[in-house]
Amino acid sequence: MEIVFLGTSSGVPTRSRNVSSLAVRLKQRGEIWLFDCGEGTQHQLLQSDLKVGRIRRIFITHMHGDHVFGLMGLLASIGLAGAPDRIDLYGPPQLETYLDACARYSHTHLHYPITVHKHKPGVIYEDEDYRVLCDRLDHRIPAYGYRLEERDRPGRFDVAKAQALGIPPGPIYGQLKQGQQVTLADGRVIQGQDLCGDPQPGRKFVYCTDTIYCENAVRLSQGADVLIHEATFSHRDANLAQQRLHSTSTMAAQVALAAGVKQLFMTHFSPRYAPGNDLDLRDLLNEARAIFPQTDLAYDFLTYEVPKPAKAMAISG
Repeated sequence: MEIVFLGTSSGVPTRSRNVSSLAVRLKQRGEIWLFDCGEGTQHQLLQSDLKVGRIRRIFITHMHGDHVFGLMGLLASIGLAGAPDRIDLYGPPQLETYLDACARYSHTHLHYPITVHKHKPGVIYEDEDYRVLCDRLDHRIPAYGYRLEERDRPGRFDVAKAQALGIPPGPIYGQLKQGQQVTLADGRVIQGQDLCGDPQPGRKFVYCTDTIYCENAVRLSQGADVLIHEATFSHRDANLAQQRLHSTSTMAAQVALAAGVKQLFMTHFSPRYAPGNDLDLRDLLNEARAIFPQTDLAYDFLTYEVPKPAKAMAISG
């Protein structure tokens, strides 16, 4: 599970930051899941090592332009690059209407199937490996945060122990690896869990933007390995955050602390904190770390591999 930040500015792009988009690369299945798609996202993808043909699911938090203006262009380009089997989109009820209007007035015809799934709190997608939940956040228009969970995996299968018990190799090993009960030809009943180590907990990633501090964000983030949370404003501009229903750096840190997450990345920064101004992003980082030390600033093309339990994390950019 690898996270790639494609846009970390709020409202408008800057010379060094594009507007909101984030990719999660699921390496084992060769897929990319996109979270938000602000204007210029496909240009960011072209500058990365991500392949647009690998995109299978796109999750939109809300309908503000800096989170959705790049979507129709990206979908059209994906079709021209070679139509995928399908793409599933998740977002507010207005998302489908917006895309229909874009396609109609631009005379764009997508030659591959798209399914739009409308937001509702709770589980919005699940399969044998992953599930995705969402919940309402507190913003000026309906906005949702997402939680991507990797399912717990069985512990390591003890092949030597299985061989010592005289269990013949083959499909039976696969059943036992999954912790299933198996009856052998000689009548013995073998419990798969007796041949496996402790289960490996699945990793958990949470994405919350746009929102002011709210309890739903805390609940959604409980125990996450990594939380991506907006920090549009400095704590010293908390009055602006209250007016516009965005978070400060300290609000993001408070969510991380209350939820007991392992790592916080702040994103969605106001351009007012550009280098050379009275306040810059180092000030926001210091404010957050005073509350939650495991905080870092996101920047465009930062790559973060969510660590498996008991393994060190890797950051590059």
